Amino acid sequence: MEIILTSNVESLGKTGDIVTVKPGYARNYLFPKGLAKKATASIIDSIRKQVEQEELREAKVRANLEALATRLDKLTLKFTMKSGEDDKLFGSVTSAMIADAIVAKGYPIDKKEVEMPEPIRHVGNHFVIVKLGGGLEGRVKIKVAAEK
Repeated sequence: MEIILTSNVESLGKTGDIVTVKPGYARNYLFPKGLAKKATASIIDSIRKQVEQEELREAKVRANLEALATRLDKLTLKFTMKSGEDDKLFGSVTSAMIADAIVAKGYPIDKKEVEMPEPIRHVGNHFVIVKLGGGLEGRVKIKVAAEK
């Protein structure tokens, strides 16, 4: 029986693929779960259009994330904090503080996207990675100065 997949099925293929399966598998598993439909000309056309629209939407999202990553690469944030001897800070610059500063600059990110191995505890220049998803990331420069 020829069917067209409406969702990705690990053992069969991706959305929009036309595959041949046994009738019982299609009737008892794929059709009731909404994973596939019988391959007719009208259904094939409608699912192909849905797949194309989804690809266009994903391309737009990817382009927006790439643009955000390039803007974050150029971004420099400045923090002024109290410090003691050897330029060690009283406290630290955390991912939440960095995320709030980035949001204040107008870039929509979450503090969970800011990746730091440990909080910044010294005066100086540091770099922080912002994971945007889809394998994209931005690198933000952090300047920490001592309060006078």
